[in-house]
Amino acid sequence: MLEDIKKGIVDCVIVKDLSRFGREYIDSSRYIERLFPALGVRFIAINDNYDSLNGKEQADEIIIPFKNLINDAYCRDISVKIRSHLEVKRKNGEFIGSFAPYGYQKSENDRNSLVIDPIAAGIVKDIFRMKLHGLSQDAIANRLNDAGVLSPMEYKNATGSNYQTSFKTSDKAIWSSVTVRRILENELYIGNLVQGRQTTPNHKVKKTVLKPEKDWVRIEKNHEAIISDRDFSIVQRLLGMDTRISPKQSEVYSLAGLIVCADCGAAMVRKNAYAGGKKYQYYVCSRNKETKECSNHRIAVDRLEETVLQLLRVQISNILDLKQVMEKVSTIPFQELDIKELEKRIEQKETEIERCKELRNMLYEDMKDGIVSKEDYMELHEAYTHKRDSAEESVRKMKQEIKDILASNTDKYKWLDYFAEHQNIDRLTRNVAVELIDRVRVIDRNSIEVVFSFEDCYKEILNNLQHAGCKVVCDEHGRVRFEWKEAV
Repeated sequence: MLEDIKKGIVDCVIVKDLSRFGREYIDSSRYIERLFPALGVRFIAINDNYDSLNGKEQADEIIIPFKNLINDAYCRDISVKIRSHLEVKRKNGEFIGSFAPYGYQKSENDRNSLVIDPIAAGIVKDIFRMKLHGLSQDAIANRLNDAGVLSPMEYKNATGSNYQTSFKTSDKAIWSSVTVRRILENELYIGNLVQGRQTTPNHKVKKTVLKPEKDWVRIEKNHEAIISDRDFSIVQRLLGMDTRISPKQSEVYSLAGLIVCADCGAAMVRKNAYAGGKKYQYYVCSRNKETKECSNHRIAVDRLEETVLQLLRVQISNILDLKQVMEKVSTIPFQELDIKELEKRIEQKETEIERCKELRNMLYEDMKDGIVSKEDYMELHEAYTHKRDSAEESVRKMKQEIKDILASNTDKYKWLDYFAEHQNIDRLTRNVAVELIDRVRVIDRNSIEVVFSFEDCYKEILNNLQHAGCKVVCDEHGRVRFEWKEAV
């Protein structure tokens, strides 16, 4: 229309009322009061009884801008109400996205609820399983493409969703390492719904900005999970490791990313050496290799993996014996110790909450007295409020833990089963290594230290058993024996 006006094709613009012409106060006034008169265009708003040809009355000069301002305010009011309504739905755990994430679909009975899509969920499980078995994101993507598995976008379109994205670069979207990583990092698959990551400054600016993570709306265990918390936690740990795959290998080595130097803490890297027509493989400190700042110690791959396997078998045997002891001993004393510890932590957090409240009140008085500026007051007030809210959330969770303990509804000793599942282990696989081993510290070619997963939990149970009258004896091979002072 503007192009036709500039070309002289249009010389009159007629609208039902001013709100139909525009709700942007500044732009509407600019067109009506400046642009149209300059171009000789007649403007008519029927319901507002306005015709620029009849000349402006004094009342029009006041009423027309005021009406444009009201129309602008109406738009702003609607925006605030919609934002508020969506925020309430987020906090209620309702999914408000246009399309369900890959692996889920919207419930037929409630479009704000997510239910598992059996087909896509199976692919998500395969992706996590392949990552746990040592494949990189790129290798996983290649396997999915070779198997003809539809990418998330193609799958949505194949199931009838009119899904479009500006990131598509070819006629058919395929799996990529980026797509795989997004799935591996998404806590949606353990049942947590995270929404409200992005927003716009206001209803007039459409550019999206990322909100601080503390302002995201996270509802834990909101819907049925596809991946267990344990597997998800292990995968996040693997994603943080620098585990490159050898060009001739399709998977990472079993202990890749887990071996560190006992002297400096740097990662140990795998090296190959050839002598006398034979190939020798060993691990060497990466810091020594690059800068010579650490001692020159190394350990043969075969020797290391065999020793780790032996120590792992001993630890699994100890865990199996521990499980038998736990089945014979009443867990009530343990529960009492756990509750006392939680109550102590709750008391500390409640003290922290009261302290934050006091500091906020003192901060207000300091602002009134001119000790702190209004800007500093706002910044510190927000910091204290966030700290208080965080402490209150911790108290809520710990009180729920106490309720679960009293109801015998806790999974505190679930980790014992993780070790027991591999009691017949005959070789060291990547899956077993990342699940049961936290790190392997190499001291020298003849000495290593293996730190197993749940080491703190293991020591805690041993301490509790000793308090219950059990003597814990460890031999030179790491085997633990339990001796009771009296019959249990």
